[in-house]
Amino acid sequence: MPATVSPSWAYGLQLPQDPRAPGLARQTLRSVLRTHAMGALVETAELLAGELLANAYLYSDGPYALRLRAMGTARLRISVWDSNPYIPPPFGADAVTGTPRADDARGRGLFLVRAFAANWGGYPLSGTGPGQDTGGKLLWVELRA
Repeated sequence: MPATVSPSWAYGLQLPQDPRAPGLARQTLRSVLRTHAMGALVETAELLAGELLANAYLYSDGPYALRLRAMGTARLRISVWDSNPYIPPPFGADAVTGTPRADDARGRGLFLVRAFAANWGGYPLSGTGPGQDTGGKLLWVELRA
């Protein structure tokens, strides 16, 4: 019997500056992961994507985008692009350590990234080449089953 190879796949979703967009993106993420037999990653992927999407909505003025990419049969990369060039901790050089206090107004979501992602990163985008986004940043997290 010949070996079967799972083809890699990627999905992108452009989102408007609308408070309903993060919820629609999470629904799309759930459907995509279940379709590609990655249901074991749904809860963690939804949690981390939700944090990145909420921050993109809250801290940028324009549209933003979600990208999902399989990296093998048990690994997923979730990326979110937005137009704000600021790279927050733990993605940037000014990474924060420790656990946020219960009364902290910020920092819980990015704490979750450190706790649940296998890997993460972020980088600024210049937007100077043809077909590129209009600057901003791209933040990503990787999950493993």
